[in-house]
Amino acid sequence: MVFLLALALVFYAVAERLGVGRRNRLMVLSLAYGLVLGIQIVLPLGHPMREATGSSAAPWAILGGMAALVVLYRWGLSALRVKANKNEAPVEAPKSNGLKREELERYARHIVLREIGGPGQMAFKNAKVFVIGAGGLGSPALQYLAAAGVGTIGVIDDDVVENANLQRQIIHADQYIGVPKVFSAQSAMLAQNPYIDVKPYHRRLVKDIAEDLLAEYDVILEGSDNFETRYLANQTSFELGLPMVSGALSQWEGQIAVFDTASGGPCYQCIFPKSPAFGLVPSCAEAGVFAPLPGVIGSMMAAETLKVISQSGDVLRKDMLIYDALYGETRKIAIQKRSDCPICGNAN
Repeated sequence: MVFLLALALVFYAVAERLGVGRRNRLMVLSLAYGLVLGIQIVLPLGHPMREATGSSAAPWAILGGMAALVVLYRWGLSALRVKANKNEAPVEAPKSNGLKREELERYARHIVLREIGGPGQMAFKNAKVFVIGAGGLGSPALQYLAAAGVGTIGVIDDDVVENANLQRQIIHADQYIGVPKVFSAQSAMLAQNPYIDVKPYHRRLVKDIAEDLLAEYDVILEGSDNFETRYLANQTSFELGLPMVSGALSQWEGQIAVFDTASGGPCYQCIFPKSPAFGLVPSCAEAGVFAPLPGVIGSMMAAETLKVISQSGDVLRKDMLIYDALYGETRKIAIQKRSDCPICGNAN
């Protein structure tokens, strides 16, 4: 047996020197071991072949068992090493598609919505929305755009916060009385969501600056309280090919529509060709307004804006929605493009 073991060692060393692979060397030795063990088991006692290979199967069986234990030990050690290396490897943060971990948690209720999901939330983050007016309609719209994670929000208004505004303009607080509305709104929006960029413009929207200013944005949300600004915003949105989400209200009733001529819909002036005569449409100060009404319409405006950005749902491009808070009723009226419209008609 000793002679055979010495012969096996010599074979192993010579084969290694000749470049034979370790796996092949071990395979040859395993076959030789199997042959010797077979001789010891099969052949009868006293047989010359059995005598030449040790005369007993017991030592060979013990040797095989020890070799098996060594192989199992090395295999287990290797498996533990692989597992340890895997545990020590740096854990990569999950891919967020540009959203930070805190943002993923913040917008989780959006991300699980099939119609929005991760791509929709990223569209919100990359979007730029320009809001005209930080009053009754602008207040809830700005708050929900900020909360939803719209990346860049511009807001223009030349007014300051007054005590009479606080009954319905919920983005402003008592301590901001006398402060320009755009800065009061900016403070509230960033307090709500520090992951957005708010650009305040404390001035009135006029023709000289309208096109250059709005060209930086993707969607216009028009919540002003006068027809002059509405017509200017409408003309500019048409010239730039931008969708304009428009809202208006008086007393107990509000209306909302999306004017998107680039998608084949009508513009604001298709529906309201001329501003009403002076005094025909009283202001909120003159006629009054139900406090929650701006919140309802402004929130709907934010919803339509987000739907435009994420391309989800049915956008109010060919309908105007009218809400009557006094009787709790909503209705839609179809709106369509006019060929004689001075802004988007066929003559232009």
